[in-house]
Amino acid sequence: MFVMGECISCGVMMRFNPTHVPSLRVNGVREPICAECHGKWNEIHRTSKGLEPVKIHPDAYKPEEVY
Repeated sequence: MFVMGECISCGVMMRFNPTHVPSLRVNGVREPICAECHGKWNEIHRTSKGLEPVKIHPDAYKPEEVY
């Protein structure tokens, strides 16, 4: 199963795994973010401050198994 939605940052349509996709909280709701925007977020909020970047789960943009 894939979920289709827009990246909350850039608005690009993407398919993602709802369990593993990186997200940002907007008004208390988790909103999906694309891999490119996640990289930019890591630069601004993590590596520029000397912190380790947050890694994207390997299944974030792959289909989820449905049983």
